[in-house]
Amino acid sequence: MLAVERLGRLDYQAAWNRQVEVLEARIRGEIPDTLILVEHEPVFTLGRKRTATENVVAPGEVPVVEVERGGDVTFHGPGQIVAYPIIALTDERRDLHQHLHNLEEAAIRTCHQFGLVATRDARNTGAWIGGRKVCSVGIACRKWVTWHGLALNVCTDLSFFHRINPCGLESQLITSMEVESGASLDQEAVQEALVSNLAAVLYQS
Repeated sequence: MLAVERLGRLDYQAAWNRQVEVLEARIRGEIPDTLILVEHEPVFTLGRKRTATENVVAPGEVPVVEVERGGDVTFHGPGQIVAYPIIALTDERRDLHQHLHNLEEAAIRTCHQFGLVATRDARNTGAWIGGRKVCSVGIACRKWVTWHGLALNVCTDLSFFHRINPCGLESQLITSMEVESGASLDQEAVQEALVSNLAAVLYQS
């Protein structure tokens, strides 16, 4: 069972606090696996990669926050769907690489539903369209319960990525679903597709 909690648009710290509450409750076995969906106010987050701080070029007024997930620096903001699956990995599923693969697969399937051919990149995590990254993925795990997750650019203002080297890459390598489709997309419809695809891939046999 995957419970879904929609936080709407929320400051990063408040969403992080809620993640921790759900994470701890899941570790204690008090709640089922839970998917938190949120759209953040503009923020740059730094993963555990050693070079993350160096890749913050000109953040300006946007907060920079260190977080527990793996990976480098990225941007979160309006027009982006952020999904935090807080999932207890049972014995047969205790494979963090497979969990990352599953998150990528959900993003890829979601893009496909909106007419976009997304794939993986052999050298980098996430989902890619025509050599440009449309979804970033980064997780943390505590007592075999995962948290953090993925960020899918639907209609994100990509200019924010020019202030960093996102995921250690050139900012021009970041894209959005709307840029690639050349048309406006219903963000709620994309979110519902992502929820369905996450539920499918996270519990596939």
